Amino acid sequence: MFEIPNINIGEPIHFGSMTVFPLSYQPYRDIDYLLVDEAMKIRIISVSEISDRGSVPDLSVENLSNVRVLLLEGEELVGAKQNRIVNTSILLPAISRINIPVSCVERGRWSYKSRHFSSEGRHSPSKLRHSLKSSVSDSLKEGSGHYSNQDAVWTEVDKQQTKLGLSSDTSSMADSFTACQRELDQYADHFQYVEGTAGLAIAISNRLAAIELFDNPETCRKVWKRLLCGFILDIIGSRPTEGPASRSIVEDMLTTLRTTFWKKTTAVGDGEEFRAKLTDGVEASVLTLKNVLVHGSLLTGA
Repeated sequence: MFEIPNINIGEPIHFGSMTVFPLSYQPYRDIDYLLVDEAMKIRIISVSEISDRGSVPDLSVENLSNVRVLLLEGEELVGAKQNRIVNTSILLPAISRINIPVSCVERGRWSYKSRHFSSEGRHSPSKLRHSLKSSVSDSLKEGSGHYSNQDAVWTEVDKQQTKLGLSSDTSSMADSFTACQRELDQYADHFQYVEGTAGLAIAISNRLAAIELFDNPETCRKVWKRLLCGFILDIIGSRPTEGPASRSIVEDMLTTLRTTFWKKTTAVGDGEEFRAKLTDGVEASVLTLKNVLVHGSLLTGA
């Protein structure tokens, strides 16, 4: 069983309706892996449809290297017959080929753009991720594996595009990011990575939206901006309804996590996975390897 580390909450960074709390802890215990976008750049990993016919909720991933590869929950994979997002964080074993559970975020296309998927460094919006995490936890509880409620995922993509006043020929989540890229970059510039940080807590107005934890600061630094952009996309065009969030909401949630009952489930790749449903619709999951936290995330739906 893993334990939530003793976490130091750094000075908050506030802009608009968002507050980010840098999180750090000691000692860090690095796991040797590459992120999937890094592995794709040096062509040691291949992500494709499981067959020529394809299957919406599954993809085939082959790791040609002696190093594990980490895919993060909500990370977008672009190409092949339609764009997908990863349903849960996965530590892909070295020298392996496995099928992984995914969800479609491009409802209007089912034809090849490319034979293999690529990464454009995008992470799902926070409300979509909350819906994804919730339905995957429900599927696991029913003994059906790491599968999502696909209709709920499509609904979240549609709701966001309606809110943003966007039209997409294929109802593609990627089109939302492309249309708002300038605003995303400008907003994200106010939240620079803080050295030594291995995680972050994100609040919208005075409500906690998420906590993300990694096994080391380097991984956190690499994914910092793209994680934040998923939350920023959800608040573009909205105004703060209340003042900046206080440190106490993060402290209270971390205390709750340390006393929460975590249900162990079989991980898709290497390691072990733990999940918890808290009060008020809060969803949490943790991927570990040999009792070392690799990626933990909590989403409230705020």
